[in-house]
Amino acid sequence: MPGTDLRGFEGVPGVSVIIPHYGDPETTSVLVRALQAQSEPRALEIIVVDDASPIPFPDRPGVNVIRRERNGGFGAAVNAGAQIATGDLLAVLNSDLGIGATFVHDLLEAAIPWQPAVVSPQIVRPSGESEWVGRHFPRTRHYVVEWLTPLARFRHRRELHEAVGHDTRCLSGAVVPVDWVVGAAMMLPLAEFRAVGGFDEGFHMNCEEVDLQRRLRMRGVPSVFAGTVTAVHEGGGSTDPARRRRWLVQSRLRYARKWGAHPRRQRLMLTGASLVNFVVNGIRQLARRPIEARQILRDELGLLRGAG
Repeated sequence: MPGTDLRGFEGVPGVSVIIPHYGDPETTSVLVRALQAQSEPRALEIIVVDDASPIPFPDRPGVNVIRRERNGGFGAAVNAGAQIATGDLLAVLNSDLGIGATFVHDLLEAAIPWQPAVVSPQIVRPSGESEWVGRHFPRTRHYVVEWLTPLARFRHRRELHEAVGHDTRCLSGAVVPVDWVVGAAMMLPLAEFRAVGGFDEGFHMNCEEVDLQRRLRMRGVPSVFAGTVTAVHEGGGSTDPARRRRWLVQSRLRYARKWGAHPRRQRLMLTGASLVNFVVNGIRQLARRPIEARQILRDELGLLRGAG
């Protein structure tokens, strides 16, 4: 159950919003305008971290813009913003997030009773489909099931969602403590973020929020899915899919090394899953489906070799 200890907050806590920027400035500008139009809280600090974007984010009144000299990824960008943040709480938002007129107020209202905690809203895609925000701490078996493409047709089922690590209690309207929440939108105490050293910048993209929340959990700071609040996430707007998948595999193996999950075993099991994919894809190719089984196998094994 939520507690009432606000760790020294007096009245409504101050909120510092950090937005990592890379890519089209208009996407980030839309979010900034939506934040500046929020009715509450009135004292909202907005920090945009330009992560060496090829198209820089322009200076804007009422916005602190940090310009990094080299691209370091999501965690490095948020860490840079947190260095100058002054609010009691951090709201970390992806630049391609769409929010309503009372989003910050609503998320703050949902987060305060649980503090100190990491709180995330329900994230939906532009189509209206909900993303799985609340998740179980990663296991190799989650990754193997996800890697097995023949199972893709069954992933609408609850059992398969659980098998890839989704916490299926996290439905719209529910408020549920979980192992971790995805990093597209998170609210958490600045003091706790700093106490654990912020994000591990060795994760360029993916798994950095899981790693952070595991370290926070060791300090007694839980993660909470707040399905009473909603934001829309476009997703993947700043990088190409091949690069995102490479970063995903690299980050998962780094996470395994850091948290004792035997990365060699993980790589071997994923290799086995690729061989299963190859057999199934070969059968589909023989049935004259438009698929190149050998090329897919080479691509998958290349991802595993390249992950180091």
